[in-house]
Amino acid sequence: MPPSDIPPNSRYMEPTEANIRELVYAFYDRVRADALLGPVFDAVLAGRWDDHLPKMCTFWGSLVLGAKQYRGNVQQAHAPLDGIEPRHFSRWLHLFLDTVEGRYEPAAAVRFMEPALRIAQSLQLSRFGWDYAVPAEQQALLDRVAPKRRDQDEGGGDPPARRGEPFPAKIIGRTASDDDTPAH
Repeated sequence: MPPSDIPPNSRYMEPTEANIRELVYAFYDRVRADALLGPVFDAVLAGRWDDHLPKMCTFWGSLVLGAKQYRGNVQQAHAPLDGIEPRHFSRWLHLFLDTVEGRYEPAAAVRFMEPALRIAQSLQLSRFGWDYAVPAEQQALLDRVAPKRRDQDEGGGDPPARRGEPFPAKIIGRTASDDDTPAH
């Protein structure tokens, strides 16, 4: 079913090749229309979108379904992009996670969110180094999607709930509220 035909209260329980394709095409429609990201992607992919989108379907199918069909190097593919700033990563993550959340039930959505956050972290570390400052809008997004965890203390009573680190490991970098000490 095309993305526009998905009823508003009907989300997929499990990813499949078909609905991953729908997700990828819907997401990149949003990217192309986005004032911040559209020009960056169009500068690199102008005239090549028909080649790129099937690769992205294979990429996400490999990650989420374990298809292991994607052959490529994410770092190498993104290295030549000039003018990329932390705000571009924040916007990409926002659009991607919003598109995923709108199409998949939470248990299925997390299967996309975990690798998206890991990939974003890896790309940011390689581009900006270990001490880059995570933009406030990205930190807000990470806080929104971070799973709630119970405090591990064995103290008396029911421990308070707290925000845990984003999946599955801590996002490395500093937030605007951190002091000059890098996070680890």
